Amino acid sequence: MGCAVLIAPVSHDPYADAVNELVCLDMPNGQAFVDRLTQAWDDGDAIFPLDQRLPSQARDAVLKAVQPTIIATPTGERHVPGIKTEPGDALVMATSGTTGAPKAAILTHDAVVASAAATSRRLDISTHDCWLACLPPSHVGGMSVITRSLITGTRLIAQPSFSENGYTEAAKQGATLVSLVATALQRVDSTLYRTIVLGGARPPADRPTNCITTYGMTETGSGIVYDGLALDGVELRISDSVIYVRAPMLMRGYRFDPSPIDSDGWLCTGDLGEIDSSGVLTVHGRQGDLIISGGENIWPESVEDVLRQHPSVHDVCVAGVTDPEWGQNVCAFVVANPADAPTLETLRNHVKESLPAYCAPKELRLVDAIPRTALGKPQRQVLLDSYTS
Repeated sequence: MGCAVLIAPVSHDPYADAVNELVCLDMPNGQAFVDRLTQAWDDGDAIFPLDQRLPSQARDAVLKAVQPTIIATPTGERHVPGIKTEPGDALVMATSGTTGAPKAAILTHDAVVASAAATSRRLDISTHDCWLACLPPSHVGGMSVITRSLITGTRLIAQPSFSENGYTEAAKQGATLVSLVATALQRVDSTLYRTIVLGGARPPADRPTNCITTYGMTETGSGIVYDGLALDGVELRISDSVIYVRAPMLMRGYRFDPSPIDSDGWLCTGDLGEIDSSGVLTVHGRQGDLIISGGENIWPESVEDVLRQHPSVHDVCVAGVTDPEWGQNVCAFVVANPADAPTLETLRNHVKESLPAYCAPKELRLVDAIPRTALGKPQRQVLLDSYTS
């Protein structure tokens, strides 16, 4: 089980025809960000949004991997040694993977337009709507709100980051649509907006009725599956339990890295899932996150959902740790509620009430916090690294 990577033979420099600038937007989200993006597109250039929260070492690594030609800041801009982009390129987006060297997905104008059109149709967006953009534009979920607004002509309120006050004030100013992550959703009044688009980590079981869950990634230019159903023009197939996607909003490829899109246009997502007879997609998780213990397949997110219901558990992440007898053991990394730390036996009994016994954790590690990406996805590898260190 795995994803084959198509590596086409290269007989010439793939960037020999690159003539357009790649503008790194080193600035927070806001009107100045939107204006500079619009200027770049008017000039035929592409933009790369730099994550404003990166420490200096990670920032340098991303810039080295992407190689922009212009860096624009709130106080000015400068040309830097870099590699230009091809005509038609609109966005270069750093992938949100938690391990390995940074990669950058290239999204063309055609792909961005296709994404904006398909998502807007599914959400039934009209000229009366207004988007709140409060997720980091360095992630495709945040950037797509901005580009969708620009392409469809929908009014936009852009904020540097999410805050409860900002969310409420934007609603007072007429915002009707917003993209959030699960942790933010738990802190706000969902009824203030007509529709909330939820991405990133697994959604809460009791999500509001006006909340739409999405599945997608940087390489697909934003969400391509809404509430389990593919957007118009999106094709899905399952091969060896792995999800494959073919769609007009897919990236052109990676900048300086081999493309994972095969000759027939299919992208291997690396996610495991299944499609039922009604065409509804269920995503089980990342291929590398699957725990195989004693020959049994265990989905970490299913165990996390159950553990999160225990009153002693404030937050949790489940991962597989190597075991000489079972292959892997289920390990629960738990942030305990201060007044009542759980025991391993308590959590095992709790899980066995809802799931098969082999899903119950065999190890418990109490931690101060669960490391997460900006979109709320747990960073399992960071926890596993701490387990072995």
